[in-house]
Order: sequence, then C-alpha cells, then structure tokens
Amino acid sequence: MRTRLDQLVTSALQQGSAVPAFTCYDFTTALAVVGAAEESGRGVILLVAPKTAATPNGLRLIAALRGLADAASVPVAVQLDHASDLAVMADAVAAGADSVLADGSSLPYEDNIALVRNARALLGPDVVLEAELGGLAGDEDRAFGADEAGVSVAGLTDSAQVEDFVSRTGAGLLAVAVGNVHGKYKGEPQLRWDVLQDIAVRTHIPLVLHGASGIPAEELVKAASMNVGKVNFNTELRTGVLATLQEQLPAHRADGENLQALLGHWNRSAGGFATAALGMLTR
Repeated sequence: MRTRLDQLVTSALQQGSAVPAFTCYDFTTALAVVGAAEESGRGVILLVAPKTAATPNGLRLIAALRGLADAASVPVAVQLDHASDLAVMADAVAAGADSVLADGSSLPYEDNIALVRNARALLGPDVVLEAELGGLAGDEDRAFGADEAGVSVAGLTDSAQVEDFVSRTGAGLLAVAVGNVHGKYKGEPQLRWDVLQDIAVRTHIPLVLHGASGIPAEELVKAASMNVGKVNFNTELRTGVLATLQEQLPAHRADGENLQALLGHWNRSAGGFATAALGMLTR
C-alpha cells in the first residue's frame, strides 16, 4: 500500500526501527525490494535518482513504482532522491513520486534554504520534503568517486545550524553528514556518532543517513536510537547485482541466451540484500 514517507518513518521510529530506502534504476530491482519487504512484513522506500527522473523513461519508471506501491501488501513510499532542479521535482511528483529530497547541500547555507522553500511552494503541502544539511562526498550513482572516506572528505553537518534550518525550510526529514559518503569507503567508515547525537537533540523531525552501503551492521543498528528513521542504500545493492550477473552470464549465454533465468538471479541478489537491510534496521 502506498504510504506517506513521513508516516512510514515516524511509525518505524516509534518501534525503535529505521526504514531502509533503496535506489531503483529499474523495475526488476524494485520488484525484488518490495517482495523482500512483503516477506518481512515491513515497510520500504523506493528511491529514484534525479538523472533517471530527468528522462521520459525515468518518469515511466516512477509511474510503475507508484503502481507497485499501490499493490503492495506492506507500506511503500516512492521518493525522488537528491534533486536540485525544480522542474525535475515537479515532473517526478506528477509521475507519481510522493516525496522529494530537495538537495541544496552543495550550495551556500541561505541558498540551500531557498531551494527547499521554493520546492515547497512549487510542490504544495501534500508532498513530503526531505532536505540535506552538510555535504556528502562521492556520487550516489557511481561506486567510485570519493578519494577517501569519512570526515576528511565529507563536510560534517553543523549541529548549531540545525534548528534554524529546519524551522526556516519546514522540511519533514533531514539528511545529515556525519562521516558517511556516497560510493565505496576507502578503509573503515569513521562515523561521528557524537555529532549525530548532538543533531538528534536539536530537532524532532526524523533524520536520514545516506551512504549506508559499507557501514558495518553493528554500527547501523545504533541509528534509530539517535532519531535516524530512514537509511539509504545504493552501492552495495548495485555492485551485488552486477557481480551476480557477471558470474552467471556465461552459463546463461550458453543456455540459449536464457535471459529469463538470468533475471531470476538479479531478483535474488537484490532481494537478498533488501532482506538483510530490513532485518538489520528492524527492532
């Protein structure tokens, strides 16, 4: 069942859990993620990258994801991720996205606020808005891109700005930078849980942790206790699917170009990762 993202996340936090969000570049991955969510009986968030949403086929994918959410037996939200173009936001919402990350984190502070406020004015009150304060290194669409991991690269969220930022933007969720990065980490992730805890006491809206791929499970389980209600996964999902397909492709070429069976491996890889993430974040 399609569910507002803020309601899904708030409900999970009340149970001491967080909701995993998975970037879906295709419908096969989305089917696997929703299937895993239905088997676990937990809600899930389907993310669409802005580069995807900026294309006609990407908008068709969003419409398909909305239909998938409507038909699911568990709560499912569809979100446009990391968008800074107001036109792309409007098109994605018209296609079926019910929430948007209006991402001005690379902009000066006042410009970031202005972007989120402009998004609210354009999209109206029914669209759930996530905002981001603090810059994450790397590229969410590529596994490689950050030369190093951690706070030396990613700009930490300034906890002293959080109350003002949330008040002036009216954002429903806040993505933070606490040493997390997009793509693969070089070495062990060094998350600043002290910074996250300081942020958590300064706002009542749910927090969001991006760049969760590669963060050890024993670390991620701490998230919900610090008001992190949404955790984004992308890199490990993609790399797992591609590794599976690379391994299985020769045999399926030899078996009469058996694409149907190959898609089964794709589904199992994506579904297995989604199942693990759902279990890791659920109390």
